Amino acid sequence: MKKDGRLSGVLHLLLHMAQDGAPATSEALARAMHTHPVVVRRLMAGLRKAGFVASAKGHGGGWVLSCPLSAMTLGDVHAALGAPPFLAAGLRDEQTGCLVEQAVNSALGAAYTEVEALLVARLHEVRLSALAEDFRHRMQARGLSTQDLNHDA
Repeated sequence: MKKDGRLSGVLHLLLHMAQDGAPATSEALARAMHTHPVVVRRLMAGLRKAGFVASAKGHGGGWVLSCPLSAMTLGDVHAALGAPPFLAAGLRDEQTGCLVEQAVNSALGAAYTEVEALLVARLHEVRLSALAEDFRHRMQARGLSTQDLNHDA
């Protein structure tokens, strides 16, 4: 089953955008995510609606952060992406007349809901500025500078 990597990919882009400090085109961001610019524009639309990014057209234009990383949590970004489900597992038949299946659904459905709620709550505790700080520490530990970054990876 294919994993949904949108949250991870968008977080990657947001950290690069914060590090670069300059407008980034959809094409450049797409290269970093190994995807198509249309996919990037769709993802960024939700972030723009949430007030996290803005875009400017024309020469020198592109996507920029419109608020500091300290104002965004992982949960905020997840919500801006449409709050896609984290669990790939689901119920076999949600609208069943079978009493056994209803008992199974009741137990699994409650567990799935609880796990999703716990994960979303945890994501709201982590600010993007914490990720940026972790990134800076990792760069320093390796003796790297921002010029050493490979923006296509």
